[in-house]
Amino acid sequence: MRFRSRINSASLVFAILSYLFTTLLPAQSPSSVTLTVHIVNARNANGMVRVALFHSAEGFPGDASKALRTQPAKIDPQTLSAKAVFSGIPQGTYAVMVFHDENNNGKLDKNMLGIPKEGYGASNSAAKKMHAPAFDEAKFSLTSDQSVEVKLIY
Repeated sequence: MRFRSRINSASLVFAILSYLFTTLLPAQSPSSVTLTVHIVNARNANGMVRVALFHSAEGFPGDASKALRTQPAKIDPQTLSAKAVFSGIPQGTYAVMVFHDENNNGKLDKNMLGIPKEGYGASNSAAKKMHAPAFDEAKFSLTSDQSVEVKLIY
């Protein structure tokens, strides 16, 4: 009888400690931050700006399905700028790619030579007219709430 009493007491103590550690103590998780992307230099307010946030080179710059998050942003007709806010982003290294989807078809339209007909841009001003930017050119470290500006080029 005494042996069974000790087992029940040990089980009760274990149950109480488990409860305390799983419900009352805060979970240790990586800090999350907010990234605000300001898009400037739109040539008009037609359509939307499409913003993709990448956490690795996979898919960057053209495959938004590989992005951590994507978001459309409405263009302000007065300032010809837009803003996208990504909240709850884990700290880390990221790159942003944007394009001005003027006809709202969800893709960056290109001519027969593959040259974009709509505006595009990347973080760190990495977008160039002669080639698509590489992740390493556009990457930045996100360790606290931060804003980045992306200038559209046409």
